[in-house]
Order: sequence, then C-alpha cells, then structure tokens
Amino acid sequence: MHIAVVLYDRMTALDAVGPLEVLRFLPDADLELVAETAGPVRTDSPLQVIATTSYDKCPQPDVVVVPGGPGTAAALGSPLVPWLQRVHAATTWTTSVCSGSLLLAHAGLLAGAPAASHFAVLDLLPGLGAARSDERVVVDEEHHVMTAAGVSSGIDMALVLAERLSDRTTAEAIQLVIEYDPQPPRDAGALSKVGADVVRRAVELGRPHGAIPDFWPPPA
Repeated sequence: MHIAVVLYDRMTALDAVGPLEVLRFLPDADLELVAETAGPVRTDSPLQVIATTSYDKCPQPDVVVVPGGPGTAAALGSPLVPWLQRVHAATTWTTSVCSGSLLLAHAGLLAGAPAASHFAVLDLLPGLGAARSDERVVVDEEHHVMTAAGVSSGIDMALVLAERLSDRTTAEAIQLVIEYDPQPPRDAGALSKVGADVVRRAVELGRPHGAIPDFWPPPA
C-alpha cells in the first residue's frame, strides 16, 4: 500500500507527522514524503522535513495525506493542486488535515460535500465549492475523501483511516502502540468549549505564527 504524505513550504509539521506516525504501522505500508522536489521542506516551525520524492515520481499513490498550515494559501497556486487532480481518481482515500481541506476543495475533489478544517478557515470552504463541517473528522464515502479539523485531529483521522484500510483490531493496536489516550489538562480544544477570553488569547498567540489568519475572527 503506497501512502504519500504531502509536504509544502510552511505547512504545519504535526499535520503531516501525526498521521504518518499512525499509518507507518499498517501492514505492508510503504510511506513516502512527497513534495514539488525531493529534499528539505520548511515547516511553520524551526523544524524541517525531508521530502523523499517529487510529485512527478509519485504518479499513483493508494492514499494521500495533505497537511495544512500558513503555507496553504501559496500552495493553492502550486503544482500540488494539479497533482492532486491527477492522482485522486485512482486513490483509495485522499485525506487532509487542518487547512489542507482547502487544497482538496480548490482541486475540485469535494464537489459540495461537507469537509472539516481548522476553525479559523472553515468559512472559506463554501467559496471553494465544499460545505463546512464542525466535525473533528468527516468521512466522505462518495468522493473517497477524509478531512480532519485542526492539527491534532489528524491523528484521529489517521486512526479512522487505519481501520478502513485494515480492521478495527489493527487500528486499536496502532492506537495502543503510540499510546494515544488524550487526557488534556483542560477541556479547551474547540471553540464551543471556551470563553471569549481564551479565544482572544488564542488569536494573540496564533496570529504571529500564521496559525490564525488576519481575517479571523469574522465580524459579529
């Protein structure tokens, strides 16, 4: 099973690394890190990730994982989009994390279907031909697409994907291997769970890093 994890400039590292850490344990999984060219790719943190191959040399993956991040806007006009359009017809699943769903929508892969994304860019999905969903993971059987909300939800999506690609026991075994048993110190991982003061602070912290775009929050 050929799994292509996409890399592009100023993506969020965990969007790619989280799913990769799950999917690498699937039996017969052959993972590649694919970018416009092989070599180092800058993320939105000091971390660099090394692409093992290029789009041109990855013509027929079974599974594609597209991360999001501050670099998504620039990637909308990159060779990634036509590559997604080419390979999607033959994938078992094409997936995204965070604002990566904007790339799937821009490529025409969602066709009005609901999709998840980071809360700060959800409202952009309808303008790209998709529908917004507040779910953490959205499974679109018709278009063989899975989308996940922001950053850490990529791990959840990858576990759902692992079960679809194998079986429940295998997916649960992978979850155990990585000891994914979230018990956060505060229940503050979604807009619906926090007050205005936390939202303001999140904007203050996230905006300088590109995690919260300048147009968010929308006008009341």
